[in-house]
Amino acid sequence: MLWSTPLRACRHGPSRLLPASVPPAAVLVLKNAQLARARFARSYSSDHAHHEARIESIRNIGIIAHVDAGKTTTTERMLYHSGRTRHLGNVDHGNTTTDFLPMERERGITIQSAAVTFQWPPKALCPPDYQPTTINLIDTPGHQDFRYEVDRCLPILDGAVCILDSVKGVETHTERVWESAHLSKIPRLLFVNKLDRDGASFRRSMHEATSRLRTWPLLCQIPWWHKDDLAGVIDVIHQHGFRFSSTGGMSVVSKQSIAKENPALLDEMETARLRLVETLSENDDQIMEEFLELEKDVSSVSIKQAIRRLIMDGEAKFTPVFAGASLRNVGVQPLLDAIIDYLPSPSDRPPLEIIGAKAQTLPQLLEQTVKQRGLNQHQAPIVALAHVFKVVDDPRRGMMSWLRVYHGAFSRSSHMWNSNVHNFEKPQHLLHVSAKDHHEIQDLPTGHIGAMTGLKSARTGDTLITFPGHHGTNAPEAFRNLRIKAPETPPAVAFIAIEPYMRTASDKLEEALKKLSREDPSIRWSKDEKTEQLILSGMGLLHLEIAQDRLLTHYKIDRESAMWGDIEVEYSECLLAPTGPHRALYDRSIRDKAGKAACTVTIEPLETHHHDTLLESSIERDGNVIHVAIPLPDDGDTKSLPFDPELVRQQLFNGAIAGLARGPRRSAPVRRCHVHISFDPSYDFFGVASTGGHITNAALFAVRSALKEAHTNGQVGILEPFTHVQIHCPEEAGHAIQHDLSAARGGQVLEVRKPEDDEAQADGAEMIDITKVYVPPDPYESVQSLRGAKKAVVRMLTVVGKAPLKEMMKYDSQLRSMTGGRHTLQLDQGGFQLVTGARERALEER
Repeated sequence: MLWSTPLRACRHGPSRLLPASVPPAAVLVLKNAQLARARFARSYSSDHAHHEARIESIRNIGIIAHVDAGKTTTTERMLYHSGRTRHLGNVDHGNTTTDFLPMERERGITIQSAAVTFQWPPKALCPPDYQPTTINLIDTPGHQDFRYEVDRCLPILDGAVCILDSVKGVETHTERVWESAHLSKIPRLLFVNKLDRDGASFRRSMHEATSRLRTWPLLCQIPWWHKDDLAGVIDVIHQHGFRFSSTGGMSVVSKQSIAKENPALLDEMETARLRLVETLSENDDQIMEEFLELEKDVSSVSIKQAIRRLIMDGEAKFTPVFAGASLRNVGVQPLLDAIIDYLPSPSDRPPLEIIGAKAQTLPQLLEQTVKQRGLNQHQAPIVALAHVFKVVDDPRRGMMSWLRVYHGAFSRSSHMWNSNVHNFEKPQHLLHVSAKDHHEIQDLPTGHIGAMTGLKSARTGDTLITFPGHHGTNAPEAFRNLRIKAPETPPAVAFIAIEPYMRTASDKLEEALKKLSREDPSIRWSKDEKTEQLILSGMGLLHLEIAQDRLLTHYKIDRESAMWGDIEVEYSECLLAPTGPHRALYDRSIRDKAGKAACTVTIEPLETHHHDTLLESSIERDGNVIHVAIPLPDDGDTKSLPFDPELVRQQLFNGAIAGLARGPRRSAPVRRCHVHISFDPSYDFFGVASTGGHITNAALFAVRSALKEAHTNGQVGILEPFTHVQIHCPEEAGHAIQHDLSAARGGQVLEVRKPEDDEAQADGAEMIDITKVYVPPDPYESVQSLRGAKKAVVRMLTVVGKAPLKEMMKYDSQLRSMTGGRHTLQLDQGGFQLVTGARERALEER
């Protein structure tokens, strides 16, 4: 029986739509013409309906994985099967929906995260009384240079699908994004992709997931092998199989048919289900009772409910596993069912944590009431709350701020307080975003993701708030610093120098750089006022290449209008010993306005205990911790101070950050410092005539004075960016690579792993006994494969080490000559290390 497209929802609708023999995860039969009409009978108004979905019918999810694991391909299949697109986008063909930037299509990689919204099952195929689930999906980059792009999107998600390449297993960036998802406590699914490729191994992928991701895989599906080829997937829970056609059609194969066709596969399916139920019963009391009574006949509904309960906390002690091959349309529709079945809606998530208020969570804040002036009624302190997780400069609409709404609803008339920059803003347009397509909407309610235009100062990480009946020029004092915690922007490790030839070119470049850094806060820039040289800093070679291309193509910067340097690593400076207190008095006119201010600064090398005792009046920025101390009056009431302490604190932060931007030794950023700023109202404040500029400059000069003295005393060191290196290469090239890495590149080899070592490591994985994790064998473990006879087997090994980033930026081409192109190179940020000895002397001679 051929099933053209899945309709999970029909099991909630009239029973006559499905034959009695069809299992719950089944699909609806439609003729090709009917399917075509259903797929494309979406009107403009249906696109607008997505943002009106009830909060229980929303899934905000992300696709995360290592580069080239199949994230974008999987996303394209989801869009096609949901009816959102009319064609199957292909990365190689450059016609994908979410990778729409020219640079993305040219290179075949995801550079910026893209949001797209669709409904599952398709609305046109649902019964009249059933509303499909709205899925807001964010396709994230997989390259390590764009890790910040992933980190700023993950906190606003409610669930994630992590994709594994079954040929390569768990790769470096997979572990990295898994850890980022763990920090945000996001429930996850695992999708083992590319099972149709040569060298694919479901078993090895599960072993590596167990050991390296430290999660117990719950096998909801296993691959359906026909000899060496992937025929489909087996649904372990419902005990049936799915066969797929190359065009996306799917047929359901009953348990009885599987028993006739492949008795061994039936045994594996029953074993997998029994082991799944046993695992669940050991960790869930509700299913334990059912298991003791029914044993292997535990219902599919109970199994799915138990899985959902176990993963809902986001700790990923257990992870549901699904199988497939996205490029061949294998397994995508069941994966969409799993997203709805197992991943949470916004209402299922833990309370949102907030900072800057007496309450620690959003529900606690909403329990407070404030009495409206002149009215005998009480209201919640805030009307709506949202987090800006991305800012994009759209060619047609200008700066677009993407936001996730956590409470209330925003509209075009919303008067919003930005608690990060302390000002009110009002949007011009409210948009529903789907990749490069935008549709105007009237409001954006709780749980939804959308965008606003017209916000002049909103940046990534900002918090937007609306207050009851408030249209003034300031926010209620108790809630003006209320914020949702934003991800920390990582320090830059590479830079490119730009020297404009003319003043007009310099002005145009500066304007473009302001917009570019607002789009991507991990892009930084500065200007040398003496030489007029502009410095553009970023996260690596690829990151800066993309930034340079965006300046030239999107912002229309003429390449011939400036001299562009080569991309180089960015060294930093650090203190080797504490400085004494330095007081600076800034007594100059600013914009013809007289005034003065002072403060005292002490700087010392950053130690672990500074993080452990991080105070509310401290911030972390670019590898430094800055603490501002403002003594309170004797009565302890900040209202009696002649200034706004929060505003002054922010001005002092700004001054310190500016002072640390350039060190005294190489004019490089200063990192690993703990800066203590003291601002005493009794002798550092000189009246309201002083502007914020005076206070900011006082902190700037005090920091620079302390650093200059430290340099005079020889107490400023140089930090060099290092990278963790992982090279997968043929065994015969291993010795040459190890020697080159340690002798010629100034690096260090930490470990050399062979495939059998990975198995041994998996067998000894901490906390999880992998021998108790059931995984069916791969076909070539028990059947002689014709594939193996056709190709010579190349023994591979993995060299793990660390090295200076400068030596690794163009190392891939060097490896190509050493391995004949049979290698993979993975680089992961390794922080900064102090430069000493010959490398320090070489830097001083330049």
